[in-house]
Amino acid sequence: MLLAHPAVLRELLDEYTALSALEASEGSEATRQRLGDVAYTLCVSTGTRDIDAAVIAARHGLPGARTFDDSVLESVAG
Repeated sequence: MLLAHPAVLRELLDEYTALSALEASEGSEATRQRLGDVAYTLCVSTGTRDIDAAVIAARHGLPGARTFDDSVLESVAG
């Protein structure tokens, strides 16, 4: 699978975040349409099918993203 360049992912994430906030406050048809377009592009760019997964995948594709996430490891009493 081809991976999007981190700069592209950053731009898409920034635009998606801004449009989400604008859509929540304004709710115009043009904003909803652009938000849908950006969400679709994020999904295609990350190889996912829903926007929540796309945002997570895009964030992990950015420079400095944690490559190890210990949040799912069980606590070991010692």
